[in-house]
Amino acid sequence: MKKLFFALAICLFAATSCCNECKKTTKCDTCCEAENPVIEAIMARRSIRAYTDEAVSRELLDKIAECGINAPNGMNAQQWEVRIVDSKEWLDNATAAYREDVKGTPAEKQFEEPSFKNMFRNAPAVIFVAHKPGHCTQVDCGLMAGNMMLAAQSLGLGSICMMGPLMWLNSEAGEPIIASLGFSEGYEPLLCIGIGYADEQPDARPRNKEVIKYVE
Repeated sequence: MKKLFFALAICLFAATSCCNECKKTTKCDTCCEAENPVIEAIMARRSIRAYTDEAVSRELLDKIAECGINAPNGMNAQQWEVRIVDSKEWLDNATAAYREDVKGTPAEKQFEEPSFKNMFRNAPAVIFVAHKPGHCTQVDCGLMAGNMMLAAQSLGLGSICMMGPLMWLNSEAGEPIIASLGFSEGYEPLLCIGIGYADEQPDARPRNKEVIKYVE
């Protein structure tokens, strides 16, 4: 019995040591994977298209934006700008202008959906990202968006990355709306991210692992 107890104690110590070492070095492939908050956030994140009416605090929005600007970027040039909109009036005004402009087109059909609230997938807060066109800046802003969506996930919020609304906002009809965001001269709006408390829990869509290959 003593030998069995001693063997179990050694196994427990080894497992604990492995987990502690894993947390320090992140080199362990098998232990603690389920306890890795970064991996958990990546695997749990979904694109959310239904949100509650609960407002997102500016403290959380500030933290999400701060995570965004800490993304890697070419030569650390940081050629991006961020504007956060949590004003229902602004979102409603933008949506009203869009609705007026698309009257009589297939895009008008979306307004018939019972769940429709605004043109930004109904999100109560939207983060707009603009870039100064350059060799790396679109990639930089994509990395920024990834950081912000993962930060939102880790804070209990849902998110969705959108480029569709920018197609209209960058048009002549949407120019007054974009102007109200106050981006600096030479910066072009590239994408926006809806943020809010999720009112749905969509399942993960299959991923094709066959695209991953090692080169020997």
